[in-house]
Amino acid sequence: MEKPKFPIRVSVSEAAKLFGVDAHTIRRAIKREELKYIVVQSRYKINFESLIEWSQNRITVKNKTEQRGIGQFVDKWKIKTTQSEKLIDDENSESAGKNKSS
Repeated sequence: MEKPKFPIRVSVSEAAKLFGVDAHTIRRAIKREELKYIVVQSRYKINFESLIEWSQNRITVKNKTEQRGIGQFVDKWKIKTTQSEKLIDDENSESAGKNKSS
């Protein structure tokens, strides 16, 4: 069963900063209905997941995100699997196999 998703929503200015684009670019995407959003107290709150999809489907936005936005930090976030994690997974699969043969 898939866990329920709790949407993350950001303002137009936050979206512009995160993705390295101008706020007008975000507003144009809203006007073209390329982004999912809600209105809270007369302000747009944009669904973060739709922002990610939108940014990856538009080459210029993707490039700006990588150069001026959040993308410039992504390499620092990559987490590599350690050997101990792999061993734990292997032990769990071995013990599951023993339980089946019992």
